[in-house]
Amino acid sequence: MGFADALDSGKFIVTAEVSPPRGTDLLDILSEAGQLQGLVDAVNVTDNQRAMMRMSPLVLCHKLAETGFDTIMHMTCRDRNRLALQSDLLAAHALGIHNILAMSGDYPTMGDQPSSKPVFDLDSVQLLQLIEKMNSGFDFQDGPLDSPTSLCAGTVANPGARPLALQLLKLNKKVSAKARFIQTQAVFDAAVFNEFADAIKSIGIPIIAGIIPLRSARGARFMNDKIPGVNIPEDDIKRMETAADPVSEGLEIAAETIANIRPTCRGIHIMPIGGHGNTRRLLEICGLD
Repeated sequence: MGFADALDSGKFIVTAEVSPPRGTDLLDILSEAGQLQGLVDAVNVTDNQRAMMRMSPLVLCHKLAETGFDTIMHMTCRDRNRLALQSDLLAAHALGIHNILAMSGDYPTMGDQPSSKPVFDLDSVQLLQLIEKMNSGFDFQDGPLDSPTSLCAGTVANPGARPLALQLLKLNKKVSAKARFIQTQAVFDAAVFNEFADAIKSIGIPIIAGIIPLRSARGARFMNDKIPGVNIPEDDIKRMETAADPVSEGLEIAAETIANIRPTCRGIHIMPIGGHGNTRRLLEICGLD
């Protein structure tokens, strides 16, 4: 069953994230992704995540598809104008990549090449509208395509952002632009996520909650200080500080979070620190293997 079919089926969805290499060799990342075989409904491939230069996600998505994975290709508006966006969407379809996560993208000053000029010709809502147009057989200027795309487009959300009314306004625009699913930033506070999920219930599209298993108290504090939208509860950080095995404790905390949000979401999206070596173990703890 492909990812788009899983969205329609009502099953609990599991996705996981990998990033293209900062060079030309794909062997390590393909080996890393191999640990997800049989565990996930799709593999997300990031697009210059955090404005850090890496290989195009088109290539890695294509290579992963050749090994049997369904993929979700991230596409940001930061680095491309509408011509380049349309070209890459056509290329994705031609390569058998049919799931796109549309987002604006982090500002270049956050990344490793801060003098880069941002594009932002379109925003994420306009990108979703563009994908829907191309699925209907037309380009941005309403010119006919030789053949239409068939792309399943999703969007992102931050469940911790407040006020919720503003989140609801943004998401309603994205749903009107035919977003078919939501993947969220990392969830560390189940109560905050459940409040968000309840508030947007009327939108009526699947929410896939982001999960980052913690590995150390120091790393948790770093994320709180440096990554926008992350708010790890102090109680969890103290658990990591006093744990005999912080990595195992981080998996237990993640599993508890998943158990507490499972009734209000349609799936989880695993974004590990340092690779997927413990992803199978996490899913086993949750009964999702």
